[in-house]
Amino acid sequence: MGGFVVKQLHEAYLFMMFPKRTTNTGYMSKKIRAAVVGYGNIGKYVVEALQAAPDFDIAGIVRRDAANVPAELEAYEVVSHVSRLQAVDVAILCVPTRKVEAYAKECLKLGINTVDGFDIHGQIVPMRVSLDQTAKGYGAVSILSAGWDPGSDSVIRALFEAMAPRGITYTNFGPGMSMGHTVAVKTIEGVKNALSVTLPAGAGVHRRMVYVELCQGCDFEAVAQAIKSDAYFVNEETLVFQVEDVEALKDMGHGVRLERKGSSGVTPNQLFTFDMRINNPALTAQVMVAAARAAGKQRPGAYTMIEVPVVDLLPGEKEAWIKKLV
Repeated sequence: MGGFVVKQLHEAYLFMMFPKRTTNTGYMSKKIRAAVVGYGNIGKYVVEALQAAPDFDIAGIVRRDAANVPAELEAYEVVSHVSRLQAVDVAILCVPTRKVEAYAKECLKLGINTVDGFDIHGQIVPMRVSLDQTAKGYGAVSILSAGWDPGSDSVIRALFEAMAPRGITYTNFGPGMSMGHTVAVKTIEGVKNALSVTLPAGAGVHRRMVYVELCQGCDFEAVAQAIKSDAYFVNEETLVFQVEDVEALKDMGHGVRLERKGSSGVTPNQLFTFDMRINNPALTAQVMVAAARAAGKQRPGAYTMIEVPVVDLLPGEKEAWIKKLV
């Protein structure tokens, strides 16, 4: 009888010290409750990735038209604002890049961790500063730019730098549809529908092929100039074409080839290559879900993916991954 009482007291102590863990076999963490904010290309794949993940529950879906619930979401609560959901640990923001900051701050002020796929490379540093201040003020965590580029490719580039501190890394995207660039074109006045395709020219140089359907009466030359002047396109060769049906051209395939040639210590001619061919939104969603898992393991503040321990992206216990991967 005495041993049983001691066991019960021990389990009570564990529950007090670690309320997010059960006290049964293996001390398995409770599931992470994730809200999916936005249900477009990325949002749909995020839901699928969450369904496949062993350590997540879907707290609900946030979309503008909450009354419009497609059949695949009937099992979940669909609301117009994240505040209407119960017990949300992390919000995965599947919204256009230029709306990320506003959505992230709304969630962070509710004490909800956030993950986003912000992908304007030149604006990541000021975005991190802005979200860091809000996250720390409300005791939450924000992991920004958590797609595959920026995101997982950023981690590979950081590793390449560590392996060859002196050298040059080239990032060659495509060929394939760029979701961020496509969304950016769709926001330009006069554009009814759009597709932006990235073609690699080698050595980190790219050409953007933009296909647009125009609203009736809109001037193609004015639209084309607005696209070329946008922050997404201004630094690269961009060709704009008017088409009758953008949907007939769409393909979610994409890819990247990272190359670095440099020196390890004083030894030159070290060459590293990382190459992948992917379904663009599916990989973006998977990386965001991994970052959502890692968010709960960080101290309050904002982080890019190169600041997050890689092992924190993986489900389960750290020691098991060390044994498997090291």
